[in-house]
Amino acid sequence: MSVNDLAYINPDIEKVPQPKVGVLLVNLGTPDGTDYKPMRRYLAEFLTDKRVIEWPRAIWLPILYGIVLMTRPKKSGALYARIWNREKNESPLRTYTRSQSEKLAEALKDYDNVIVDWAMRYGQPSIESVTDKLLAQGCERIVMFPLYPQYSATTTATVNDKFFEALMKKRFMPAVRVVPSYQTEPVYIEALARSIEKHVASLDFEPEVILASYHGIPQSYAKKGDPYPEQCYETSRLLQARLGYDDKKYRSTFQSRFGPEEWLQPYTDETVVELAKQGVKSMAVLNPGFVVDCLETVDEIGNEAAEEFHENGGVNFSHIPCLNDTEDGMKVIETLVRRELQGWV
Repeated sequence: MSVNDLAYINPDIEKVPQPKVGVLLVNLGTPDGTDYKPMRRYLAEFLTDKRVIEWPRAIWLPILYGIVLMTRPKKSGALYARIWNREKNESPLRTYTRSQSEKLAEALKDYDNVIVDWAMRYGQPSIESVTDKLLAQGCERIVMFPLYPQYSATTTATVNDKFFEALMKKRFMPAVRVVPSYQTEPVYIEALARSIEKHVASLDFEPEVILASYHGIPQSYAKKGDPYPEQCYETSRLLQARLGYDDKKYRSTFQSRFGPEEWLQPYTDETVVELAKQGVKSMAVLNPGFVVDCLETVDEIGNEAAEEFHENGGVNFSHIPCLNDTEDGMKVIETLVRRELQGWV
């Protein structure tokens, strides 16, 4: 029986307003500036997360506060300064995430009871502050979207932790739906494929290798049951099949390792150097695990990996931008959000 059927039986049903529904997009996070203090504040929040660094606190915290936070902020600040959006005085990650929220709100304007907002796991705006804002606007239901295509405890799970931690403080808790990882979603695979095809078509050279570089995690995390590496390979398998590339043309690697532990392999930086030394002259790199461009994509790949490639004999190198707030990128987000909104709008 539909609402219209009920309204026919009882006209007062039509007068009951639909509950407001919040849609909360959450990305990793960003420092507020490139100077020492904002960088240290951001790194401290990030590196004290037990989901990110699983070492015993008695071992890790003295290292973190005695060494890492004394030296890393200056180094990281210099790297962020190379990609900083000076017009808006913020990182690209914040610029793109805000834009995604604004474009999604416009796309969902046919739902008059939906409110779209965005937050960061580390830094501002915080998950708690935006959750409070949505509740203050009357949202009785919230769709929370961790913006990570592949699930990892170091990313998706810690966003969930912080979101539900915020709700634990509330007398009234809204109904909640969390958008799951979407590593094999056709709309996502198609968007990635189209972005590669469009980018390659714009180049004045033909890449011999297309490298898919995912953010890495320690091997020990995967051995404990983190499904992240398998989900990355699932994305690559489907994307490679969609593009029709063989194993020589398309490869998957992992980047951004930190500390002395062994991380997921093959490593991106070592692979780039190895390919150049083997005689590969032209390559392009994409980051399927990142929804928007950030330090790890624009600088680590666009600058550092490119430099390593050229220094070891490579000639043509190009970084393929993330989906960001492009039409195809927004189609992915909108498709998944509309699915979760079913029955609530």
